[in-house]
Amino acid sequence: MANVNFVHLIGRLTKDPVLRFTQTNKTPVTEIALAINREFTVSDGSRKKEACFVDIVFWARKAEIVALHLRTGSQIYVQGRLENDTWEGQDGTKRSRIRVVGENFQFLDRRRDDNDGDDNGDDEWDEAAAGVSEKPETTD
Repeated sequence: MANVNFVHLIGRLTKDPVLRFTQTNKTPVTEIALAINREFTVSDGSRKKEACFVDIVFWARKAEIVALHLRTGSQIYVQGRLENDTWEGQDGTKRSRIRVVGENFQFLDRRRDDNDGDDNGDDEWDEAAAGVSEKPETTD
């Protein structure tokens, strides 16, 4: 039987992403926490809301892009896979958690210019970042 490990998520960041680098080979890594809201009707007909919080890790260039462009409250679509993360706690006990390794993403908020707050729609990098494209090198 085939195995499938693929997730699609849309949610909002619960805190600002922080770019770090691994100690061994200085690979960029960014972890984000995503809140995914769900609204549904319960048996008495009333509406109920709940949130699911998911940890997501991005590596290499994707980690740099996410850390540079997203902030608390930013909405993002993430495609990725589940990973079992294990480590030893400070008290010596083995710990583990399931998290998502982000493999592709798309920004869902419109980018605002930090200087005047207007989005003039002609920002080429904004369009490229929405599709996780690499920013072209400039020679200016």
